[in-house]
Amino acid sequence: MKKLSKEDIYQRLSNTEDARACKAIDEAACKVVPGNFITLLVSQLFSKFADALLNPKVTLPWLLHSINVPSSFIAWLVPIRESGSMLPQLAIANVIRQLKVRKWVWVVGAIVQALCIVAMLITALTLTGSSAGYAILTLLVVFSLARGFNSIAAKDVLGKVIPKQQRGNISGLAASFAGFATLTFGLGLWYLQTLGYENGVYVALMLAALMWIFAALSYSRIKEYEGATEGAKNGLLHAFKKLKLLYEDKQFAHFIVTRALLLCSALSAPFYIVLASEQAFDFSLLATFMALSGLASLVSAPIWGRLSDLSSRRVLIFAAMLVTLNGLAVYLIAHFSPATLREFWLLPLCYFLLTVAHQGVRLGRKTYLVDMAEGNKRTDYVSVSNTVIGLILLALGSVGLLNAYLSTAELILFYSVLGIAGAISAWFLPDA
Repeated sequence: MKKLSKEDIYQRLSNTEDARACKAIDEAACKVVPGNFITLLVSQLFSKFADALLNPKVTLPWLLHSINVPSSFIAWLVPIRESGSMLPQLAIANVIRQLKVRKWVWVVGAIVQALCIVAMLITALTLTGSSAGYAILTLLVVFSLARGFNSIAAKDVLGKVIPKQQRGNISGLAASFAGFATLTFGLGLWYLQTLGYENGVYVALMLAALMWIFAALSYSRIKEYEGATEGAKNGLLHAFKKLKLLYEDKQFAHFIVTRALLLCSALSAPFYIVLASEQAFDFSLLATFMALSGLASLVSAPIWGRLSDLSSRRVLIFAAMLVTLNGLAVYLIAHFSPATLREFWLLPLCYFLLTVAHQGVRLGRKTYLVDMAEGNKRTDYVSVSNTVIGLILLALGSVGLLNAYLSTAELILFYSVLGIAGAISAWFLPDA
């Protein structure tokens, strides 16, 4: 049997008629696209699997609950995990702009995240209660800052080494493969828990740290050629001047508004799990929702990725509408027929659909942003976008603290309604 070369594998995985076509990358990078495509795919597989294992919506709440951390700490997991990586990105981007080769930023960030997870594991094994909560939230802040470096570097490297109209595909494939790994792990965890094994969350943490190390090793093998550094200056003042993009670039400002409204998919997810926990099911929620998250990525990510390469704007519209319809259905059932929520299949199915929609939101917005610009302009777009979204995320995330006044279903409805506005906003976006 003939051994498949990198070019053969790339040709089969690529969704273009001419896989050698290079759009929006330089000639030197074009010659090594097949190898870079595979290497980047493998590293994204490891990193996305690690993210799924350390899910702030599922795994971390379970971890804190298991070591008797007060619920007030749990409310801050998603805002810190997400906004912590976004808020400092204006300053981070100013540093990264000065580097001609940026893959090493991502590698260091991945290693730092692995070390943070190991420290969380040690904390969980040695501390309990509020002291453990403060320690884990502090480590989560450091973890999120490392993700901030990774976020900017990843989009820059992706834009430099992978041609336009193939970027959504590679992200979709990686998410799908990681979804299969997560599904397999979730099913394995379910089996272990039927045998009485209660420490599955610690296994998830250990495996997540290992995946980040593998991701760093793989990413270091990417062949990245020197890129633009023009405009790189020191100082936060210069970095914050980039905020003028919000009023000078109308397409970019419109994208920011759309992305802010599409936070509905991420922010509503924890409340699906809270709603499920209120029903007192007699099966493992951790294993169930972890497996469903993996299955959703496995099934939907390749489709969303390829559709994003055709029109990332339309992907955002479809995904936003799915979030809204799903959340509205959950609210109506909870309000008019609460007993139906105790059907073992209903909430897992709704969470699955939400995760499918969230994959569409993530892949659609990432592809749209990467395709909007090239070089350092892309770096500016990513940093300004993430900084602004980080602030909005904290504001919207604080709504979850109103759970003393609103029911869980009402919180789901609030976030889901944002999806309608997000879909309308995306409808009027120009194609990237």
